[in-house]
Amino acid sequence: MRAGIALARHDVILPADYQSRLPMAARIAGGTLRLFTGGARGRPGQRLARALEGLGPAYIKLGQFLATRPDVFGTEVTSDLDHLKDKLPPFSMKAARAALVAEFGAAEADRLFADLSEPVAAASLAQVHRMDLPDGPRAVKILRPKIEERLSKELSAMKRAARTIEGVSAESRRLKPVAFTETIATAMMRETDLRLEAGGADEMRALSEKNGYFQVPKVDWDRTGRRVLTIDWVDGKPLTDPTALDQPGIDRKALANDITRGFLTNAIEHGVFHADMHEGNLILTPEGKIALIDFGIIGRIGMTERRFLAEILWGFLKRDYVRVAEVHFEAGYVPASQSVGEFAQALRTIGEPIHGKPAEEVSMGRVLLQLFDYTHTFGMALRPELVLLQKTMVQVEGVARAIDPAHNIWNASEPVVEGWIRRSFGPQGAAKLVSENVREVTNRLKRLPEVMDRFEAFMAHELEEAPSPAKKPFAPWWGWFGLVVALAGLAVWAFK
Repeated sequence: MRAGIALARHDVILPADYQSRLPMAARIAGGTLRLFTGGARGRPGQRLARALEGLGPAYIKLGQFLATRPDVFGTEVTSDLDHLKDKLPPFSMKAARAALVAEFGAAEADRLFADLSEPVAAASLAQVHRMDLPDGPRAVKILRPKIEERLSKELSAMKRAARTIEGVSAESRRLKPVAFTETIATAMMRETDLRLEAGGADEMRALSEKNGYFQVPKVDWDRTGRRVLTIDWVDGKPLTDPTALDQPGIDRKALANDITRGFLTNAIEHGVFHADMHEGNLILTPEGKIALIDFGIIGRIGMTERRFLAEILWGFLKRDYVRVAEVHFEAGYVPASQSVGEFAQALRTIGEPIHGKPAEEVSMGRVLLQLFDYTHTFGMALRPELVLLQKTMVQVEGVARAIDPAHNIWNASEPVVEGWIRRSFGPQGAAKLVSENVREVTNRLKRLPEVMDRFEAFMAHELEEAPSPAKKPFAPWWGWFGLVVALAGLAVWAFK
């Protein structure tokens, strides 16, 4: 009810902007709701963003996810949702100290966090403090009091709404609102266990040390628990700061390429990526490198999705639309009843217009949007596991373009995609596949005696409990048929 009232007050339900597209009953309902709006201002997406900001942390996160769905809401609304603000007043130092004591005990909290500063930043889920230690400064992230209970309540309402929508609208089932909401809920609840964020940060640090595209702060494991995360302090300016890129010696083109290639390398090579790469989580260090922070949402994709992503990018780069279409069918994203040739033809209308154009006119987001335009035409089911990947790809392109307006995400991605395809599908990839298959067969053979023992035990148990065979009826079907014929003959003889 609270969410419904907030949405109605901001004229988000059946908004006036869409009156011409609505049937008469909906127009009347919308007009009635607007009696209580108080004259809401701005575009529908701006009003929705303000409503979600007022509703709380789960709704802010929901809006950030909805911003990745231009296929449902259109580009204008999703662009407005991109500007959702996740900033709240900080909670008290007394509450912060209480959280530290609850996590580590009074004595350890006093010893480990003796120099904790006042909060330096506060968002909907947590706030950050600085702490200076002899071996360097730290950033201490502490969850808001009782945030888990509030999130659980808000997510429960969202799930009920999704089930209702999917239950009453057959068209909505193609967009999988229940699965989409579950994806959001799972990601959000994981953010309330900062040990998982610490693990994600440590994993991303290990990957970054291999490929060198990003800097990732080190986790202070002694000062980290379920509701507290401590990492090295990162010096620099977030990319939200208009002066961040003004420092001398910054190579904007190289920086934009690093962001695109760093993301794709992690996603395609390792199947893991930072899934919240907006400007506030990207810090430009004094050395001119990009440092990643806030690892609450880590995206993961399997080999099928990695292959799908790589081959889609490669197919568009090489203008091989038939192969791009085949990949969609092989991954099960397009029903087998559809035509590969017709889908390839549709993909050609997406890919051809971008070739030969200036980089600033070639947008990954535009390609994704046009691809979504065909979801209904070809009965494509949107896959919830790709939601985070799609969201982050659009974010990465937006950040890279803000740094270098001439950034071409296709050219930047080519060496990463080409290298992965060569290693995965060339001789090296074939040898690796054979090795993995041999290892899998060997492991299965090792388990064969155990499997046979279980099978024999199961069969013995079934035989012991099998009911005794039932007695056969008086006669098989032909016996009953013979009896009926005999009775009929007897009746005929009697009448004669």
